[in-house]
Amino acid sequence: MTTDQLKNINVNKVVDARGTSCPGPILAAKKAIVDVKAGEIMEILATDSGTQKDIPAWAKKMGHEYLGVIDDAGTFKLYVKRLK
Repeated sequence: MTTDQLKNINVNKVVDARGTSCPGPILAAKKAIVDVKAGEIMEILATDSGTQKDIPAWAKKMGHEYLGVIDDAGTFKLYVKRLK
């Protein structure tokens, strides 16, 4: 998805993992995904740059769709669509 598409996406759940380093954002995403229904979108907020690699890999492994990331002045907004 393009940055503009991501900025206008309807998010169903926001996970704030800012200020945590690996594996904090992944653990927060794992815990929160259970509250997201199939077809819904979760936004993960993180400040650890490693999250940009970790979340896409986790999403793929778990069978979810990684939609993209927006770098908003040092806060990464990562988007995952739950598929199952």
